[in-house]
Amino acid sequence: MGEETLRSVRLDRLAVGRYEITNRRGGTIRIGDGSDGDFSPVELLLAAIGGCTAVDADTATSRKAEPTEFTVTVRGDKLSDSENGSRMENLAVTFSVTFPEGEKGDDARKVLPRAVKLSHDKLCTVSRTVERGTPVAITIE
Repeated sequence: MGEETLRSVRLDRLAVGRYEITNRRGGTIRIGDGSDGDFSPVELLLAAIGGCTAVDADTATSRKAEPTEFTVTVRGDKLSDSENGSRMENLAVTFSVTFPEGEKGDDARKVLPRAVKLSHDKLCTVSRTVERGTPVAITIE
């Protein structure tokens, strides 16, 4: 494992429960505790799951035809109990995609199910990591 495999982000505190996240390319997004318009960490998890497969499916289908609609909805139940702690369950990703009529649209419609399946089964790092249950190491410097 080296620099070519490393991915990282940095969180900087803005106020109690509010942070700015910066990626290595300089992009930023704000995150919060869910009490205002900022995304919560759980919402970002859902967005990452949907976004990962959306990018794969969009890339594959757009080679055939530009979609007229491309919406991905990600849902789940946030649960908490004394035995298992806080977690998300019943995660579900729903694609609503339409393509124009004609041969190119037909080709894109044929590619979509395969692209989504391939993303879920092999390509999407986010959902693959969630499904595997990869351990998270936490340190304090």
